[in-house]
Amino acid sequence: MSRNEARVQAIQQITNRAPVSVKMPKPLSEIWACDVFNLASMEEALSKNAFKVIKNTVQTGAALDAATADIVAAAMKEWAMSKGVKFYSHIFYPMTNITAEKHDGFIVTNSDGGAITEFTGSLLIKGEPDGSSFPNGSIRMTNAARGYTAWDPTSPAYVMHTENGATLMIPCVFMSWTGEALDKKIPLLRSNHAMNKAAQKVLSLMGETSIATLNSSCGAEQEYFLVDAAFANSRPDLLLAGRTLFGAPAPKGQQFDDHYFGAIPARVQVFMQDYEDQLYRLGIPAKTHHNEVAPAQFEIAPYFEAANVAADHQQLMMTLMKSTAKKHGFICLLHEKPFAGINGSGKHVNWSVGNATQGNLLDPGKTPHDNLNFLLFCGAVIRGVHLFGPLLRAVIASAANDHRLGANEAPPAILSVYLGDQLEKVYMDIKAGKLATTTEGGLMDLGLSQILKFERDPGDRNRTSPFAFTGNRFEFRAVGSSQSVSGPLVAMNTMLADSLNWIAEKLEVALKEKGDKATAVFAVLKEIMELHGNVVFGGNGYSPEWHKMAVEERGLKNLPTSADALPVLREEYVKKLFESTGVLTRVELESRFDVYAEQYILSIEVEAKLVIDMAKTAIYPAAIQYLSDIAKTSSEMANMKIELDSSIAKTIAAEANAMMAAVGKLSEAIQQHDFASTEAHMNHCAHVILGLMNEVRSHADALELEVADELWPFPKYSEMLFIK
Repeated sequence: MSRNEARVQAIQQITNRAPVSVKMPKPLSEIWACDVFNLASMEEALSKNAFKVIKNTVQTGAALDAATADIVAAAMKEWAMSKGVKFYSHIFYPMTNITAEKHDGFIVTNSDGGAITEFTGSLLIKGEPDGSSFPNGSIRMTNAARGYTAWDPTSPAYVMHTENGATLMIPCVFMSWTGEALDKKIPLLRSNHAMNKAAQKVLSLMGETSIATLNSSCGAEQEYFLVDAAFANSRPDLLLAGRTLFGAPAPKGQQFDDHYFGAIPARVQVFMQDYEDQLYRLGIPAKTHHNEVAPAQFEIAPYFEAANVAADHQQLMMTLMKSTAKKHGFICLLHEKPFAGINGSGKHVNWSVGNATQGNLLDPGKTPHDNLNFLLFCGAVIRGVHLFGPLLRAVIASAANDHRLGANEAPPAILSVYLGDQLEKVYMDIKAGKLATTTEGGLMDLGLSQILKFERDPGDRNRTSPFAFTGNRFEFRAVGSSQSVSGPLVAMNTMLADSLNWIAEKLEVALKEKGDKATAVFAVLKEIMELHGNVVFGGNGYSPEWHKMAVEERGLKNLPTSADALPVLREEYVKKLFESTGVLTRVELESRFDVYAEQYILSIEVEAKLVIDMAKTAIYPAAIQYLSDIAKTSSEMANMKIELDSSIAKTIAAEANAMMAAVGKLSEAIQQHDFASTEAHMNHCAHVILGLMNEVRSHADALELEVADELWPFPKYSEMLFIK
């Protein structure tokens, strides 16, 4: 079957496809967290003393003794086996943005040849995968391969059901034999610890006497595309790179703004229901779903959770999203820019900090100018983003995310903070040495008696800001859709810890000098705004004027590519940040630079090879076939004294020749490997290889608009985005 025949059959198959049959969902009260060994399950299964110990560990991070671990392991095994589980897995999160699993059976044989089940505390606590087979930045070599997984009791175990059975999944950290973190969970746990330690100091100075353990929270809005599998399976670029490396724009895209929040297609709605029922069983609080801006693009947003649990759940959401999409005949695309010319996908990370005694410390209340705790914590964020904005850009750096950052759909690669009119005025007044009263939003009155009046927010939203205050949290909008939320959370928690430590030192001195608490707080905040107020910006982050002002007048950095951003991880001030807070050692930080730089280079090289292959073996032959058909027809017409316009043939020949010339240059470019440094190699990828790939694409996309539709080898944008 030729490529174009496969494309025609795919369209026929899709248009005749019925939605997958899904059972009517059970009530939420019946399925919520039914497959999770959470505190409620533990309370039923454990003795009072054992439950008290494990609850304290989960809620405060207190140490867990080996005897209690044995008791928990036995109860966990019995609970899992009651659900048909025969295997357990230590699930962990290496530096790949995806999860890793090692499955073991509960089975143990005895001397009589019989089989019994066994699961002890030692098996629960420790596992041993190969440390050198995962990205590690040369921390582990092939001849020194030992690595360990260790149970994280603060993230609940759960049962994963598949067509082939059920497995007990135990969230773990992953480390080398020499003790370095090889995963994304250990730094996240350390960053929460560092933030809590620093926050406790500030709150104590503020006169708080009862201070519960502080934690960061996260709610991540996940955007994604759904493309029918019959189309995706005919696109090598989608299968291997996650994005279309070729594709002319469809006559209709998103210009009518008719997809955003539109009626969800029936087949997609069935997928969503199936997917979310699985999430509810696993205790993942899926809250919102809707059509996104681009055709075939959608979003799901969970309710916020403790950062560590939210990060684990985010990974699980991405895994389930892909597997459920396959079941429904879709391919789920989490790439940040799967289709050129229409919106890409992000993962807006909503982040705040708080505890059980002081509540959400990023909630201003109705009178933020009187809420001193809030003003200090918000001020700490302002300082952190100003000092470590380049770090925030580095932790979201990837070849995929580079395609959307700075475009008119995503925040720019310049990190600034949006506070809203009300808060910005408060902080600017503090900087000026005065404090005005807070402006309220007022009532929204439409003049319609049937529409209830409601209180309007005191500030608008700013979609162009990469780091925006949104009422009681900050929203880091530049995170990529395929990325783990752990990296951004680690950076935000760590920069906050550093700022709170700085504030504690300044506040202690100010309290002694000024006596009055409010006066001392405003003195510290005034210094923050004088030193770091340049990062606050409420205007259009997409405008060229802002880009110029940010760099030239405010001293902010513009890091458009990962090749520009990742070297920030090697900057001395970043090393000192992580080292002083105990979040990452210099060796661990260097390993992350090595891993992410290698992933960036490999991603672009894989795409370049795909571009060459698809252009040479599919697109060029289609163009030549059409030229041959035109030549044959022209010859036959000439015999009948009919002259045809030759301009189309000349255009196709010119574009085909130009495309193959660009393919030749691209082939030479990817052969170069004699680079003086990793940074030089990344720059070659960013500024040479990507440019040549785009050159090949420009000619290929021009050919798509000229070659006969029946000969074009790949599904087109108009088909993939609109045929469901």
